[in-house]
Amino acid sequence: MIYLLDANTYIEAKNRYYDMEFCPAYWDWLDQQFVMGVASSIDMIGRELKDGNDDLAEWVKARGVQFVPNDDDATQEVFTEIVHFVMSKDFNPANRDQFLAKADPWLIAKAKTIGATVVTHESALSDATKKVKVPNICRQFEVRCIDTFSFLRETQAKFSLV
Repeated sequence: MIYLLDANTYIEAKNRYYDMEFCPAYWDWLDQQFVMGVASSIDMIGRELKDGNDDLAEWVKARGVQFVPNDDDATQEVFTEIVHFVMSKDFNPANRDQFLAKADPWLIAKAKTIGATVVTHESALSDATKKVKVPNICRQFEVRCIDTFSFLRETQAKFSLV
């Protein structure tokens, strides 16, 4: 199983429960998952995270290979399908445009292309929602989508004091 991480999983971890200073084990564990081919993200998310001016931006800059290209033909084809779907629905225009301008549709497209699971902090909303949410679009395109804590359980992550 391959897991593709959304930008918010890195940001939330850094800002809240796995701060790089007091929980370096999480970040070391992520490095191991990348080396083993279990976890990754896409280049567009890497670029978004590098734009920051913090420890996370520096961490990402040192790990460029962990962010796979998302400009291959197959991913672009699925991305186009996602755009058509999103544009055809009655989503809030500002939310829709923000979704399409960011890495989220590319992440879903790449996951669909390689059979990966998307890991995000976003929650699915009712199908009647006017907001575009990653889990809803994943469901529409038959891409598995889970949260960070499910990802940790599924990969049997263990952080312990030595």
